[in-house]
Amino acid sequence: MERPMPADGDAAGTNPSGPGAPDGGGLAARAWRRFAGLPAGRRLKWLVLLAWIAIAVGAGPLSGKLTSIENNSGSAYLPRNAESTQVTDALNDNQSLSNTSATVVYASGSTLDEAQMDAIARQAQRLAGLSGGQQPVAPVPAQDGRAAEVTVPIPPGQDPTKVVPRIREIVKEGLPSGVEAKVTGPAAQLTDFASAFSSVNTTVLLATVIVVTLVLLLTYRSPFLWLVPLAVVGLGYTLAAAVVYLASDRAGLLVSGQTGGILPVLVFGAGTDYALLLIARYREQLHVHADRHRAMAEAMASAGPAIIASAATVTIGLLCLLAAEMNTNRGLGPIGAMGIVCAFLAMTTLMPALLVILGRWVFWPFVPRPGKSLDQERTVWARIGRVLDRRARIVWPVTAVALLALGAGVTQMKFGLGQVDLFHPAPEAVQGQKLLTQHFPAGLSDPGIVVASSSAQQEVAAAVGGTSGVATVLPPVPIGGGGVLIPFVLADTPVSAPAERTVERVRDAVHAVPGAAARVGGDTATDLDTRNASLHDARLVIPLVLAAVFVVLTILLRALVASVLLIATVVLSFLAALGGSTLAFTYGFGFAGTDYSVPLLGFVFLVALGVDYNIFLMTRVREEVPRLGHRPGVLRALAATGGVITSAGVVLAATFSVLAVLPLVSLAEIGFVVAFGVLLDTFVVRPILVPALILHVGRLTWWPSRIASRAVATPESRRGEPSVAARASE
Repeated sequence: MERPMPADGDAAGTNPSGPGAPDGGGLAARAWRRFAGLPAGRRLKWLVLLAWIAIAVGAGPLSGKLTSIENNSGSAYLPRNAESTQVTDALNDNQSLSNTSATVVYASGSTLDEAQMDAIARQAQRLAGLSGGQQPVAPVPAQDGRAAEVTVPIPPGQDPTKVVPRIREIVKEGLPSGVEAKVTGPAAQLTDFASAFSSVNTTVLLATVIVVTLVLLLTYRSPFLWLVPLAVVGLGYTLAAAVVYLASDRAGLLVSGQTGGILPVLVFGAGTDYALLLIARYREQLHVHADRHRAMAEAMASAGPAIIASAATVTIGLLCLLAAEMNTNRGLGPIGAMGIVCAFLAMTTLMPALLVILGRWVFWPFVPRPGKSLDQERTVWARIGRVLDRRARIVWPVTAVALLALGAGVTQMKFGLGQVDLFHPAPEAVQGQKLLTQHFPAGLSDPGIVVASSSAQQEVAAAVGGTSGVATVLPPVPIGGGGVLIPFVLADTPVSAPAERTVERVRDAVHAVPGAAARVGGDTATDLDTRNASLHDARLVIPLVLAAVFVVLTILLRALVASVLLIATVVLSFLAALGGSTLAFTYGFGFAGTDYSVPLLGFVFLVALGVDYNIFLMTRVREEVPRLGHRPGVLRALAATGGVITSAGVVLAATFSVLAVLPLVSLAEIGFVVAFGVLLDTFVVRPILVPALILHVGRLTWWPSRIASRAVATPESRRGEPSVAARASE
């Protein structure tokens, strides 16, 4: 007979005999076991449910406001001391100036005739009404005579995303026969960028829900069980979105469209992983205990440390982004951490309460009952384990070499996305830019900007004009306070690698002018500063993340050797993922390059999230080794965790792959890198490389833990584990 569950969620105190049960025995272990069972208490579970209903009611309206506070301006991404940001601030201080404009490009397959030019001129007069008194430039014909362009300044204080659609409407009305027209320039690019981001959150959230639903249905093959983790993680995301909104509204935390798109993927992916691990442990305990309250308490006691370690690893890894220079990276750190914490809270409180409230029937038609033991020795993972046990010394080096070979693809990586490469497929602003460069100097629609002291105006203009890569210097404009704005047209396409090199040369030239206090800005300069800040962040944050993950693993496993081995496998996995993704970007998707943010964000997500599966595996190994010995313990853990970790990896990869179908190339690249890397972790690193490696290393894996010398030998140890008389634990 099983002892009754103590009242009000007091987790059953004795150590269970079920599979995978943790070794009980120390004060800390007993305290954790008692605490772990609280959400599944006989009466407390109802309080937990009511508390989350209240959270949903309060957080729901706030979470819906998240998209309204997103800031996608280029200068907002950069630190305040960036030179392009200082130029933007100087222009913003002069409200009489418009620092953005739209360019209408008219083109024909043949020379524009007089009637066509007259029609274009009439449209220019209509567009004058949108410039707030700032007259649009008269139609400027191209040298080849087959195109003309009209620049429309956007009035200061007006939202370009509201003006550009009206410009496009006017252009379409009365367009001359045989002429095509596209609206491009900074204002149009900003509008198309905002339009792409406006649907990101909704698209990502809907697609993520669909993907998670399908994977859960395939995993559980139950018409009911999949609803529980989906509903719980949905509430976790609602809470996370509300907390992020409040942090932005009250504390000024930057929320970008990129961050808003990543947040639901992160919460649903990580939250579902935690749910899969908990449900798998709960199902095991239901085969042992008739009392579902006690079964959940034991499941929480055994799965809890792995979930805590996983959430802590991801949270700490994300918080390392606070050291970044880029505002978007620095903002993503706490925002992502908030998402992970909310997912963790939902999965460790509401999930156990709901499962216990609903009872065993939620698993129908495969209802677990005491006496129906789980046959883990006949699973595919058990068979893989037996093969690894015989061939460990060959398998892990071959696997490592294969991953290194895939990682060699990084040698073909080309950093940076030009202005015409940011979207897939290309919106009108990009199409217009391509049309413009066919007939005009490439930089005409998006000039660079020099802000300098008016006393050095002539010297600065001469320095700019004498710089290689500058097509022409435009007339200077006074900006007040003794300053002057000197625009210049780039010979190369704006926001491209050649244009960025020109901006660097311009900066060197104007900085050398005595007393000019010159600063160079504009969209190309902003992209250059973004590149430099991104490279700085990668060099600083990546070592911090590695150190943080190493510390968490060492505390969890209490084994330095194991921590070093796991870190090495995760880094190798990331290198392979980045190399393979580079090949896919170049030869599969046809992307022009890799966005600057991809290596850093891909590393943070893959190392912080990818190590989860090693944590899930190794915490189970650490439970089994003291009872069974090193080799049989590793094999038992692989057999027991293989299915749930595979399902978790598929869920996480599927959720991040949602980003790969978005029109923004940077998000698509991040999504692909993480999804590909997670699949490598799930099907290669965790089930093959890691077990083979620790089987080969043997008990030394656990040094300096006492497990290294006190593992129990059993008949299952086929390679002579030393005999120890009694079962041992730390």
